[in-house]
Amino acid sequence: MEQDSFSMNKSAFSQPNSYTQNVHSLLVTPSISLLSLLQPSSGERILDVGCGNGVLTAQIAATGAITTGIDLSEESIAQAKANYPELDIQIVDAACYRTQERYDAIFSHAALHWMADAPAVVKTMQLALKQGGRLVTEFAGKGNTKILLDAVREELVVRGYTWEGRNPWYHPSVGEFASLLEQHEFQVLFIQQTDSLRPLKQGVRKWLCSFAHHLFRDIGADEQESIMEVVEKKVEPQLCLEGQWHLDISRLRVVAIKA
Repeated sequence: MEQDSFSMNKSAFSQPNSYTQNVHSLLVTPSISLLSLLQPSSGERILDVGCGNGVLTAQIAATGAITTGIDLSEESIAQAKANYPELDIQIVDAACYRTQERYDAIFSHAALHWMADAPAVVKTMQLALKQGGRLVTEFAGKGNTKILLDAVREELVVRGYTWEGRNPWYHPSVGEFASLLEQHEFQVLFIQQTDSLRPLKQGVRKWLCSFAHHLFRDIGADEQESIMEVVEKKVEPQLCLEGQWHLDISRLRVVAIKA
C-alpha cells in the first residue's frame, strides 16, 4: 500500500546544469536508490550527515569521492571507525558542525528525523555546501508510525500522563520541509513523500520496547508492560495482517541545491 506525493520545482531543471538534467531523468524510476540520486564522482568532497555505522559513507568513498561522516552516536562512530579506519568519521552534533572548506554535496539517509533542531541542522548544511552544491536526503516524514504513536498517546492520556516531550522524532510534511530549505537558500528540485505498510519482523511490542526510554521514561516497568499490551491489542486490526505485523511508514526523499 503506497501513496506518493510529489512537489517539483520544474524551473530548476531548465538550468544548464548536468546534475539537474541527470536527476530529472532518474526521477522517472521510482525505485532508484538514494546513492544513485547523489551521483558521487571522483574528487568531490561529500559530507554524510548522520553516517551511523559508515556503510553508506564507504560506498560513496568507493566512487573516489572525498568523504566526511558525522554522527552524534559514539557507539555508531566506534563501529564505523573499526570497520572503515581509512575514512574521516567524526562524533559531531550536526546542529553545531562547521567547516572552513566547503563540500560539493551532502548526503543523509534515515538520520534527519532524529535531529530535533531541524533549522540548525539545515543551517549547518547550507553553510557547509558550495554555491550550487547539492543536498540528497531521505528520512521519516509526517505520519510515520502514526497508528502506533496515536495509540500510545491515547493510552497514556487515559492513565493521566502527558504526551508532551515523549516523541523524540522530527517528522515534517512535504510543505514544512520544503519551506525550511527555501528559508535557508536551498532550491528544491524534488521532494516526495511515500507512505507504506512495512513488515515488522519482531512485532510491535519489541518496537515499543526499543523506544521505551523515550515513550515511557517516567513509568514503572510493570505499567509499561500493561500499556504495551493495551496498545498492541488496539492496533492489531490495522497493523497485523494475515499474521504479519507491520509499521505504517512515511518517508521523505529530497533533492535540493544551494542557490
